Amino acid sequence: MSTHAVPRRLAVATSADHPSIQPDDAHLAATLQRLDIQPVVCVWNDPAVDWSAFDAVLIRTIWDYFKHHAAFLHWLDRLDALGVPTINDSALLRWNSDKRYLLELAQHGVAIIPTRLASAAALPGVLAAMAGQPVVIKPSVSGSAWHTLRGTAGDAAFADAVAQLPRGHDYLVQPFVPEIVSDGEWSLLYFAGTFSHAVIKRPAAGDYRVQGEYGGSAEPAQPDAAILAAANRALAAVAAIGHGDHAYVRVDGVVSGGRFLVMELELIEPFLHLAAHPAAAERLARDVAARLSSAALAEAR
Repeated sequence: MSTHAVPRRLAVATSADHPSIQPDDAHLAATLQRLDIQPVVCVWNDPAVDWSAFDAVLIRTIWDYFKHHAAFLHWLDRLDALGVPTINDSALLRWNSDKRYLLELAQHGVAIIPTRLASAAALPGVLAAMAGQPVVIKPSVSGSAWHTLRGTAGDAAFADAVAQLPRGHDYLVQPFVPEIVSDGEWSLLYFAGTFSHAVIKRPAAGDYRVQGEYGGSAEPAQPDAAILAAANRALAAVAAIGHGDHAYVRVDGVVSGGRFLVMELELIEPFLHLAAHPAAAERLARDVAARLSSAALAEAR
C-alpha cells in the first residue's frame, strides 16, 4: 500500500463515444485505487477539462483520435507545455499515430506486410502497378477499418470506390493477406516491457475485418516461440528508433508464408484484453504507480 497521504490523481483519457471506464479496464481502475491513485475519467478533447489538476494522463479509450489527428497532436503539445506526463509517453504517441512508422520498422529489419505509401492523387498509379492483385487500402492515420477498402487492383468498381476516398489523407497500400481470414490475426500484449498474453482475432464469415463492430471475435491463444521472437524483434526495433519505454503495447500480426508479419503496433489506445487476465491489469497498475512516483521524485528535485 502506498504511503501517500493524498491520493495521486490520474486522468484516464476517454472519448465522447466511450466516456466511461470500459469493463475490460475495470480491474485496472480498481487496482489503481488500491494503490492510492484516483483514476478520473476525462474525455480527451473536452475543453472544460483542467489537465493541470492531474499528476499524469493514462491514455485508454480515445477511440476517435484519428478522426481529429491535428487536434490530438495539439492536445499532446498542450499536456507537454503543462508538464503533465502521458502514459505512454507523448513522443511515442505522436510516432505511433501515423502508420507510416511501419516503413521505419521495415528499415530496421522487421518483417511487415509489404506496404506502399501514397497520396490520394497517387493511388491510381500505385494500383496500376499492382493490377490483378487483391489489395487493402487504408489511411496512414486511421483505426477500426476507417476509410479502409479491400478489392482487386485494376477492377473498375474498386477504382470507383478508391476515387471516393477523402483527398486529404496519405494511404497505405498493402497486398491482402488471406491468412487473416483463414487463420486469424494475432495480438500479443506486453506490459512494462514483458509479454503477458495473446489472442487470435477472426473476422465474421464473409468479412476480412476482425474488429468487434464488424462481427469479429477474439479468443485466447498461446503464441509459439517463432511468433514471440518476431514480436520481440519488432519491439527491439522500436527501442532502436528511440522509443524503448512503454507501459503497454499490443503487437498485431499475421503468420503468412511461415513468417510472422507485423500489421500494427498499438501503443496509443489498444483494447488490452485484461478482463480474463487480472494479473496483467495489476502489473500495468503497478507500472503506472511507479511512473507516477518517478515523476513526483523528478519534480521534487
